[in-house]
Amino acid sequence: MSSSRKKVIVRRITGETVPGYLPLAAFVHNRTVDLLDLSGHVIPIPLSDIKYICYVRDFNLNDSLNPERLTRRTFLARPRTEGLWLRITFRSPTPEADQLEGLAPIDASLLDDLINDAGLQLTPPDIRSNTQRIYVPRTAISDLQLIAVITTPSRKKPLPASAAPSLQSDLFNAPLPPNARPN
Repeated sequence: MSSSRKKVIVRRITGETVPGYLPLAAFVHNRTVDLLDLSGHVIPIPLSDIKYICYVRDFNLNDSLNPERLTRRTFLARPRTEGLWLRITFRSPTPEADQLEGLAPIDASLLDDLINDAGLQLTPPDIRSNTQRIYVPRTAISDLQLIAVITTPSRKKPLPASAAPSLQSDLFNAPLPPNARPN
């Protein structure tokens, strides 16, 4: 586990935000997140109270409505990087649907996050914004849709050496015609 802590803004289900510091992974213990706040105190926050956690570049404490600067919540077009294109609908006390799209990894780290951290790590639609990564606990998700599996078609898998036909082996193993034999 990495001992370094990154800047995060925790958005609660109620809508309030709490800035602080968390490691990138393995920060959920006993269904709570121990957030190191800006004054150096550890604040335990239950996973059931968290809507999402944004790993941010800056805290933007003067912006009380949207300090994580998560302005674009959906992709404008098909993403270019590899991953699982997911659409999450959050459970919320209000009747309108609150949705967020992101890219989850295709590798086994997706399962590690679901099993160990009880949630998903996503790359947001706009990685140039203040938010670099988003963690969504499973308790905050009311609906999860897989939109697409994004892969790079230009990357071709190499064929195994035994499956690739070799013309050179046929050249030297073929029998010689009778008139081509040396005297």
